[in-house]
Amino acid sequence: MLNRLQTYLQQRTPEGIALAFSGGVDSALLLAVLSRLYKENPFPLVALTICSVLQDKEEMSFAEKMAQDYAVPHHFIKFNPLKIEAIKNNHTDRCYHCKKAIFTHFHEYARQHGLKYILDGTNADDLHVYRPGQKALRELSILSPLAELGFTKTQIRHLSEELNLPTAAKPSVPCLATRFAYHTELTENNLNQVAAGEKIIRRLFPELKDFRLRLHGNLARLEVSPKDIPIFAARANEITNALKDLGFGFITLDLNGFQSGSFDRNITQNSQNYYTNHYV
Repeated sequence: MLNRLQTYLQQRTPEGIALAFSGGVDSALLLAVLSRLYKENPFPLVALTICSVLQDKEEMSFAEKMAQDYAVPHHFIKFNPLKIEAIKNNHTDRCYHCKKAIFTHFHEYARQHGLKYILDGTNADDLHVYRPGQKALRELSILSPLAELGFTKTQIRHLSEELNLPTAAKPSVPCLATRFAYHTELTENNLNQVAAGEKIIRRLFPELKDFRLRLHGNLARLEVSPKDIPIFAARANEITNALKDLGFGFITLDLNGFQSGSFDRNITQNSQNYYTNHYV
């Protein structure tokens, strides 16, 4: 599996590679393999990380440090997504518009620096769920090695563990817009509020793996693994007081437990049909 990935990447190194690097599990595996190839025979390479209100600041810092640790040149690109109406108002195809804007910035950077290929960390599992951003990647000819080679998330984690990567067991941290119901206006204030709330939860429960804080008006809905619900319930007052200090009016614990992409489950059938017809 590793050999297949190395061969795929090595074939493209002479003409230069720009890696879209979030610091997540998928792009971190690509970074690590590219780092190996770079050390063996240096080639034009850069890891690009987007810097915006939709990204968690701790995640951006993690990406920067990991690129430094693996000796891969790294660059932040600033981007204001709230200037784009479909993103600001959290349309159901928000991800398409966001990916299109971000990777257009990456394209311009790659063009200016003579890098032919732009890579991202899309994996094979991502091709079977609601991901409008995939259309933008195709339109801009972005390469997704993990998806092309059929690597699933489980396989990526196993390979990351074999390589002793710090991301092997790292939880997924999607952009902050996913904490809001579709057609909710996104502002810098409510995005920062959610980021601060999740930071508090991580501080109170450092052992916690997957969780989300979803915002419904002034109600904060916490999604945690069903096994962790009793632990959260036992510390309800502590959690409530900490989150209310951030301005949340009501705090609730979702008895359905953690569900990745839970707002996607509420998309109407018409929206799903639109997605199938336009993005798949």
